[in-house]
Amino acid sequence: MLKKLRRNFKTFKTLISKTFNNSRSSSSSPSKPYKFPPLPLPLSPSEMSSPSQSFRQSLPPAVAPFPQTQSTVLPDPSNFFAPHLLSSPLPTNSFFQNFTVKNGDQPEYIHPYLIKSSLSAVSISYPSMFSNTAFGYQVFNADWTVSENPASVSQKPHIISSFSDLSLILDTPSGNLRFFLVRGSPFITFEVFNNTPISISTIHAILSFSSNSSQTKFTVTLNNNQTWLIYSSSPINLTHSLSQITSGGFSGIVRIAVLPNPHLESILDRFCSCYPVSGEVNFRNPSSLEYKWEKNGWGNLLMLAHPLHLRLLSSDDSAIVLDDFKYKSIDGDLVGVVGGSWVLKPDPVSITWHSINGIGEEFQSEIISALVKDVEGLKSSPITTASSYFYGKAIARAARLALIAEEVNFLQVIPEVRKFLKDAIEPWLRGTFNGNGFLYDSKWGGLVTQQGASDSGADFGFGVYNDHHYHLGYFLYAIAVLVKIDPAWGRKFRPQAYSLMADFMNLSRRSSSKFPRLRCFDLYKLHSWASGLTEFADGRNQESSSEAVNAYYSAALLGLAYGDTHLASIGSTLTALEIKAAQTWWQIRGGENLYETDFARENKVVGVLWSNKRDSGLWFAPPDWRECRLGIQLLPLLPITEALFSDAAFAKELVDWTLPSLRREGVGEGWKGFAYALQGIYDKDGAVQNIRNLKGFDDGNSLSNLLWWIHSRGGGEEGEGFGGGWKHWWFSH
Repeated sequence: MLKKLRRNFKTFKTLISKTFNNSRSSSSSPSKPYKFPPLPLPLSPSEMSSPSQSFRQSLPPAVAPFPQTQSTVLPDPSNFFAPHLLSSPLPTNSFFQNFTVKNGDQPEYIHPYLIKSSLSAVSISYPSMFSNTAFGYQVFNADWTVSENPASVSQKPHIISSFSDLSLILDTPSGNLRFFLVRGSPFITFEVFNNTPISISTIHAILSFSSNSSQTKFTVTLNNNQTWLIYSSSPINLTHSLSQITSGGFSGIVRIAVLPNPHLESILDRFCSCYPVSGEVNFRNPSSLEYKWEKNGWGNLLMLAHPLHLRLLSSDDSAIVLDDFKYKSIDGDLVGVVGGSWVLKPDPVSITWHSINGIGEEFQSEIISALVKDVEGLKSSPITTASSYFYGKAIARAARLALIAEEVNFLQVIPEVRKFLKDAIEPWLRGTFNGNGFLYDSKWGGLVTQQGASDSGADFGFGVYNDHHYHLGYFLYAIAVLVKIDPAWGRKFRPQAYSLMADFMNLSRRSSSKFPRLRCFDLYKLHSWASGLTEFADGRNQESSSEAVNAYYSAALLGLAYGDTHLASIGSTLTALEIKAAQTWWQIRGGENLYETDFARENKVVGVLWSNKRDSGLWFAPPDWRECRLGIQLLPLLPITEALFSDAAFAKELVDWTLPSLRREGVGEGWKGFAYALQGIYDKDGAVQNIRNLKGFDDGNSLSNLLWWIHSRGGGEEGEGFGGGWKHWWFSH
């Protein structure tokens, strides 16, 4: 074993000491072997993060090296955003996006309440849950609607005057009511200005109404079995009728909270005087996040954590978890946490170019045979699509061939892959691709495609900021591989590469930035949303959790390729969070009791996850096409897939649940391939036979990739040799 380890290190060191050979060689000729390029230049001290300094909150500045365009399909942000916000990039996939499109009057889920804003009123719902075997969703009922009294006759919509990672501030058109909508607050908090009378009305009947002696706390029981508490910062004179509570003139803070259990009342009383007005998330170091709230009032802050928060809360954090203080939610029980800041520490994941275990020598010949054919196919089957999504999948598929060639030490095919990638990627980066290309939209701040700038349905809605991390993730993967094997090319196109990354992974809060902060990633839910500037009654949604993982993984690889430790670290952290979220909410394991019994019994994986709904169907397939559901939560097949599906027992449950669907007439061979890939985690021999019998592959997959995956399932010596040693040594540079 040690001899093999030394031999592999000696071979690798010999390879990297050679300079890059620019001459092309035939993919079948061993006389001109591929030579590794020199390692990327090390970062200067000023570019590196010092362990003694706070972790940087922004990635290297990214310009927008793509031509500007005036989109004809994007909504006007000035309809809802305050004027002082319009000069900076704006969120397009955020938790409050329904408040920014069309009439701005569809609800959004701001845990634990559904919030709906319509003209001069804001409605609050503590939602009930409906569920069957096909889907589950939270039901919006306007338990309370807050407005001025009498209601304003203004036809102007609300105004978003501020937003942050965990909150937004919503003002009514008159400016007399301001709502502090902070995610995870058990209270809805608003401020009343100018001695304004208010109305708090309900669609239910008020059964009982009482107050304390100081008229700063009111208890209201409704005929839907809900009890609510209303607190005020100073005495307020409230009176009520059958379905409305009104006040005289008032200036100050009002807080409203549902009482889900009578024994929680004393806790709400204790923490009602401290309220959050905003919340931000900081990357404290490469592997931890800090939630920090700006708060007013006095005392300690009470917030709610969802199940993934509770798993990640640092044991040395000063925040106190109140295990018995619970609110129900479609995301699982929300549990009380006391403290003005939290620290979350996800377990790190390995960002590797190659498989963890490596591939045994006895399996390499089969992979090499497939590799030769797949590389030859790059010449005979050029990319014909102009779709940014399918084009991205095609170039990422080709890039996989180069890394597989490295792993099986068949380096002579890499120059052909390199040429293919350069020829395919450069037109998109130069703006010379025929029929499509990336353009910069300054209205919202981000990239759109040429087709998407005039057609909201083109490129799966990329022009209205839909699926950006999916499309760009594939491009980044291919670019990262090309930078790795051709650093000179990488230096030339670094501005474009970083712009593609920053479009969805910018960390900066600076107003001068070209892109909004973390366009797709939700720092409260800890996963991404794919839907952009489109109104949905069920809020934001994301179908493919695995393509979201690919986006941040690819950004991390780009960091490795450029020697950018900061980018690699942030990409790794977001990858780890996206994986944990997928395992929490997309993958349905028995015994976890996160979902309703009927839905959990019939489904092993969610199709589309919405902020307010769980759906077994897909955008492109009905629920009974289980092979599509498995595949869309697995593709693309990469080394990081090992972390996403690290639970072999669950992989078997998911494949067993899927296999009957493979017998349906017309099932695509590409979808079968993903089911067999997952089978390979626990049944390598059976899976490889199934893969050898396939007659076709997904357009982002190949026989080489499937064989690489199967034969790296424990096929090498873990932690040593070609598979487990040299590649990590390479990363350390």
